[in-house]
Amino acid sequence: MDKLKNYFSKTDIILWSSSVLLIVVSFCMFDRESYLTLCASLIGVTSLIFNAKGNPFGQLLMVLFSLLYGIISYQFSYYGEMITYLGMTMPMAVFALISWLRNPYKGNKAEVKVNSLTSAENIFLWLLTAVVTVVFYFILEHFHTANIIPSTISVTTSFLAVYLTFRRIPYFALAYAANDIVLILLWILASITDVRYVSVAVCFVAFLLNDIYGFMSWRTMKIRQQQDETA
Repeated sequence: MDKLKNYFSKTDIILWSSSVLLIVVSFCMFDRESYLTLCASLIGVTSLIFNAKGNPFGQLLMVLFSLLYGIISYQFSYYGEMITYLGMTMPMAVFALISWLRNPYKGNKAEVKVNSLTSAENIFLWLLTAVVTVVFYFILEHFHTANIIPSTISVTTSFLAVYLTFRRIPYFALAYAANDIVLILLWILASITDVRYVSVAVCFVAFLLNDIYGFMSWRTMKIRQQQDETA
């Protein structure tokens, strides 16, 4: 327990505790039945605080969250979300876990070495993202996906996020933040039909705050690692 207290800063603890409280309160107010949603939300927000530290354990939790979230999305016919998380985010989280484990910073397995993209890979990433977006749009249309435009945008932001996570680039957190905004919209639309889904929307509000914090944390981590390398 002492090691965990020393590992996490006060900001980490306050952010995680506030996020958990927000998720639990919204569940008690709007749901009180879908414990799968509550479980997924708590696992997801916990994964983000580990990801903000560059800890591979966060990716392990993301694999579990993706599985649970895929099931939740299926229940509301958000097939785009289901396909994205089960077919893309979850497998990529596995690859990211392997990548992070293989690239510890100076042998510290609790912190990954921050990476950078070349100009050529940047161009490749955006071209690949465009292709993935177009392909998934027709896939989602085929399955009569609810709210297809925001669902397609969610695929785009999700793909950017998982690719950058795998490559250990700080901007993965901003891509996830963009995805969170889209998902907040999607689940607000879903809550019009079923008020229980308000708790899912609130979950992604908590995720948004954590992803913004994660980006700032990774930027600080990158600067520190660069300074260590040149010292």
